Amino acid sequence: MSNQSKTGKLLLTLLVPVCILNACTSTGKKPGNADSSKKEETSKVKYLSEPLISSIYTADPSAHVFAGKIYIYPSHDIDAGIPENDNGDHFAMKDYHILSMDSIGGKVTDHGVGFDIKDIPWAGRQLWAPDAAYKNGTYYLYFPVKDKKDVFRIGVATSSHPEGPFKAEPEPIAGSYSIDPAVFTDTDGKTYMYFGGIWGGQLQRWITGKYDATGSKTDSKQEDAPAINCKVVLLNPDMKNFDGKVKDVVIVDSVGKPLLTKDHNRRFFEGSWMHKYDGKYYFTYSTGDTHFLCYATGSSPLGPFTYKGIFMTPVQGWTTHHSIVEIKGKWYIFYHDTELSGKTHLRNIKVTELHHNADGSIKLINP
Repeated sequence: MSNQSKTGKLLLTLLVPVCILNACTSTGKKPGNADSSKKEETSKVKYLSEPLISSIYTADPSAHVFAGKIYIYPSHDIDAGIPENDNGDHFAMKDYHILSMDSIGGKVTDHGVGFDIKDIPWAGRQLWAPDAAYKNGTYYLYFPVKDKKDVFRIGVATSSHPEGPFKAEPEPIAGSYSIDPAVFTDTDGKTYMYFGGIWGGQLQRWITGKYDATGSKTDSKQEDAPAINCKVVLLNPDMKNFDGKVKDVVIVDSVGKPLLTKDHNRRFFEGSWMHKYDGKYYFTYSTGDTHFLCYATGSSPLGPFTYKGIFMTPVQGWTTHHSIVEIKGKWYIFYHDTELSGKTHLRNIKVTELHHNADGSIKLINP
């Protein structure tokens, strides 16, 4: 059975119960000129949460608590008129609007453009999902963007304010590649970056350690071979460079065997995140073409991680990209769907509470 056929049956099975969940719908206005027929279609769906902002399209929310306030660093979706394809060329983002909230459920403030692709000396196109961190009075913004040779690299920009404006370093981080940087500072003060995404994120083109411009546009491995891994690396104390070699984030099954390429319901695709709960490290990620958010746990931020299950079923839209953060003793997941537009490249960010069960598992969320 083709991936498309499997995905279609999977979505039909999962989305029917999701659509009848008791939840609230958004009353926010749509930005731009989205198709009215799409609006009528999506208005019939019941959603768990409302969009946090509706004046612009936003996706891939990276949330952090800085100085007692919630700051969100999302992608800024635009309609560039580019046909949809597996390379993701239609995701033609050019800047970041940084958002903040005093509390969950409170007013969302759009601080405007805090960073723009035109201010990145080495950038070509496609300013995708970012993350942020803070250390010693400086805020760091990590971003993936294609260079002038159309190869994704990861850069870093700094600011003295969490909302920016951010100033980019003159070159990408040496040794960086692919997309979706997620930065985690452990309780011992060490900071790690997780990154990578296959297909349009180009991770499959780096299997040999060097970029293969002629490589596959998809997984680029035999179906029975271990799946392509997310990457992890320790950051230097300066937060601007890698400290040592990039390593694989190995995800294994319950008997310790690596997940395989053909295991589309469980293998890593993109959108990684790390959080620590009750002494355990939770590596969470998107399966991409099967649209799940999954989690795996380990005793070290470097892994290996044992696959534990799905914690969010498919959203409306192609897939979702998330962050998980503790706020005032409760845990929340920030994610996106396409409630406002009904179009996969014009998304809106949301938030809902996330629950860890007594046994350490994560309660399933139906968005």
